[in-house]
Amino acid sequence: MASKALMKPTLNFKHGTLKNNEAQIQSHSFGQVCFPGKNGVSSSRKSVVVSVVTTKTASPATVVAVPVKTGSTVLLSQKWREIQGLNNWESLVEPLHPLLRNEIIRYGEFVAACYKAFDLDSNSKRYLNCKYGKKNMLKEVGMDDSGYEVTKYIYATPDVNIPIQNDAAPGRWIGYVAVSSDEVTKQLGRRDMLVTFRGTVTNHEWVANFMSSLTPARLDPLHDRPDVKVESGFLSLYTSEEAETKFGLESCRQQLLSEVSRLINKYKGEELSITLAGHSMGSALALLLAYDISELGLNKADHRRKIPVTVFSFGGPRVGNLSFKQRCEQLGVKVLRIANVNDPITKLPGVLFNENFRGLIGGSRYDFPWFACSCYVHVGVELVLDFFNVQNPSCVHDLETYINLLKWPQRLGIHKEGFDWMNKARDLLVSAQSLNINLMPWKDVAINMVNMVQSQRT
Repeated sequence: MASKALMKPTLNFKHGTLKNNEAQIQSHSFGQVCFPGKNGVSSSRKSVVVSVVTTKTASPATVVAVPVKTGSTVLLSQKWREIQGLNNWESLVEPLHPLLRNEIIRYGEFVAACYKAFDLDSNSKRYLNCKYGKKNMLKEVGMDDSGYEVTKYIYATPDVNIPIQNDAAPGRWIGYVAVSSDEVTKQLGRRDMLVTFRGTVTNHEWVANFMSSLTPARLDPLHDRPDVKVESGFLSLYTSEEAETKFGLESCRQQLLSEVSRLINKYKGEELSITLAGHSMGSALALLLAYDISELGLNKADHRRKIPVTVFSFGGPRVGNLSFKQRCEQLGVKVLRIANVNDPITKLPGVLFNENFRGLIGGSRYDFPWFACSCYVHVGVELVLDFFNVQNPSCVHDLETYINLLKWPQRLGIHKEGFDWMNKARDLLVSAQSLNINLMPWKDVAINMVNMVQSQRT
């Protein structure tokens, strides 16, 4: 059963003191005082009050211990399995446990590194790729002391026939694979294999995101499972190859499964975890990879033990149908979804027919036989945040705003520029017109985007 906790900023904060290298302890009570709602007044939405004790650190390095009320210390190395979702985060979300909070922030910053390193300068030789080499990437984005080593860059291309600027290859740098160092492995209690994915940036990805049709995943060649369906655009990004270009890129899937298998074999015999983290579209790719790894049994260390597979999803959309959700649960895939209640991306796809749907007769969501195959359903446990800025609606989906709210609720970035949904929709239509191509898919994308932002303003 999915858990939910609604976090809202409060105006009252109690601050501790900082002594030398000690973490500053801040006691926050997330109560009913909130930022302006969609109409400019406080929201009347009922919430679960969440109290957390936070540790403020000067760097994104691993926080391995936090004080508890008894005066003792809880070590991450002792509790890592629960933090990774062993018991579906029972008693860790309500109230939000400080170790879990720190891990959510830490993995969120690894995802944010994707955006910081992504080159959007059309005049650059590295346009739509990573600005830096693998050895220096984390250092260049300010995470030199993260204790992880990047082992592989990941590229993806959607199977969408749309011309792009400068005849550039549609394959894009989508994220990276990293592994914890020996020192951090001791602190974590296991060797952590991390895969992170950025969210949607390019026009190809926006079109893929809004395909909104379910299709059988069919990732296991031995078991067809036609009832297990996922969104076609995400599946295209995950499985499409670029064999006809000079680079001859393998699919995102092939790159990832190869690297994950290599790392599992390299660290065979050690205590391992597989952590997948993503924002927006990247959350969907993270969940597809988690399902794929588990369905193929790549995480079976031996006949008695499985390597835990955990997804930390930030502002992620729905990915598949009810059968997909049930199969993920059967396989032991753990998913923690950090979602802003005002973020429209978390409502898609399946705005109407989703896990909240109730049949008109009998009141059950399962009254209709087509529900399991045809309705989108979220997977996992949900930690719900609640933030909105009436002067800047686009901040509701911004990853840094998500992270900042968890770090410093009283400093929520209300001046954050975020993503300009209206201008992006306009640019999509202009691009399609200038290229003299079929406007229908682009119009659908633009309309969906405009509707989303308008829904936040009204």
